[in-house]
Amino acid sequence: MLNRRSFLAMGLASGLPPLVPSAAFGEPFTLGVACGDPQPGGFVAWTRLAPQPLAEDGFGGMPAAPVPVHWQVTSDPAGRNVVRHGVQVAYRAWAHSVHVEVTGLQPGREYWYRFKAGPHVSPAGRALTAPVPGSMPRSLRVAVCSCANYQHGHFTAYARMARERPDLIVHLGDYIYEQGSDHVALPGGNVRAHEGPEVVTLAQYRRRHALYKTDPDLREAHAAAPWAAILDDHEVLNNWTNLIPPQRREAAFRAYYEHMPLRPPARPGSTAVQLFRRLRWGRLATLHMLDTRQYRDPHLCGAGYSSCPAPADPARTMIGLDQENWLLRGFRRSRARWELVGQQVFFGQRDRDPGEGRLVRQDAWDGYTGSRQRITEGWVKAGVRNVVVLTGDVHAHWAGDLVLDYDDPGARPVGAELAVTSIASGGDGRDDDPATDPLLAANPHLKFHLRRRGYLMVVVTPGALSADFMTVPYVSTPGAAALTAATFTLSDLVDGLRRQA
Repeated sequence: MLNRRSFLAMGLASGLPPLVPSAAFGEPFTLGVACGDPQPGGFVAWTRLAPQPLAEDGFGGMPAAPVPVHWQVTSDPAGRNVVRHGVQVAYRAWAHSVHVEVTGLQPGREYWYRFKAGPHVSPAGRALTAPVPGSMPRSLRVAVCSCANYQHGHFTAYARMARERPDLIVHLGDYIYEQGSDHVALPGGNVRAHEGPEVVTLAQYRRRHALYKTDPDLREAHAAAPWAAILDDHEVLNNWTNLIPPQRREAAFRAYYEHMPLRPPARPGSTAVQLFRRLRWGRLATLHMLDTRQYRDPHLCGAGYSSCPAPADPARTMIGLDQENWLLRGFRRSRARWELVGQQVFFGQRDRDPGEGRLVRQDAWDGYTGSRQRITEGWVKAGVRNVVVLTGDVHAHWAGDLVLDYDDPGARPVGAELAVTSIASGGDGRDDDPATDPLLAANPHLKFHLRRRGYLMVVVTPGALSADFMTVPYVSTPGAAALTAATFTLSDLVDGLRRQA
């Protein structure tokens, strides 16, 4: 077996490019390590070599030559029992990023992984493999997060989430923000500063991703558990659709892949990237990760709240007809106890007009009601057992029931939506009185709304799903504790969310 000492001394396998002399670069693991998309036999492990992570050219201070990177997976955190190891070459064209598809592991257990480049050894990260297919695990613990604007606050919620040691972290988008340092949205000014102007080029997107990964709380969250991540708008451009210039889309997609633990199907091809996918946790849960940006029809009346006089064609789609059909096929074929749908923008109706009109956010599913209806009817017709939609984007915690007819206040719930607040976007946030909240008053299916920062901790068991809405009281300074603001449960085969006392 290889121990840490032999890992440090490990030589190159034959046939690989010559090792770049260690003097050619300094400590390369400044951006940490990560893993993601667990399967029963393995996971994908990631790192990027960047001794100068904010170098202007976007190459992280690395030489142009390819660099062999050793990797190993161990069954113990001390790194004594090595079960898999190998070498992968990091190339300049991909910013010396490394994506290792680890296979041949035992299902349903913990592992640890690390990398070596030259004389340098990375920190270790914790990974898990998915359970045996067809088995019924006792539980799945999922931390859900989104929207981490570096300028708006510290990433304290990432660190608090990491210390709960979840089985999986689901990131629903806005991992970075494209805005420049001159973009100030907080009344008292920004807490931290972006490096440079709004990002447009590949080098700028690489530097922005690197800036975010210099944050120790984010690196801790990546090292704590496997991630299932998907992008939203700010990884490219606020409220983007496929009408934006292809050069910018290509640069953003490439930099996103270079900095995330994604499998080869997500490696972008020019102006497209394949991100929607499924992860299975035995027969307990299936996670459907949706891409609500890349395939949507353009906005009819802008992205904000609007009554939109333009007639809405029911054929309009939020996720594209191919992805809709992929999702509906998944519902029909699944035998999981719980269907989790990870996606970016608010799914259920949020009507700001308590009268007969409808004042809704056009960038969310309210602007694509035909698509929402097809998907909701699809899971009802498929007879799936329990559906829970996990939502990012909104910078606030929400809990609500999902129904077939939002105009009927007595409509029976056919699913639930749990929307997670932001990690930092929007600053410290505030506490609103639910008795005077117009959105709660006008939408009886909505049960909870809170504008603090934080994350969700979701525990799935065969008999129930529970969600702790975790908050941090401030992000303007570091070190806040995490508090449980509310807990909602959904019992197997029982309609509707219930708030716990």
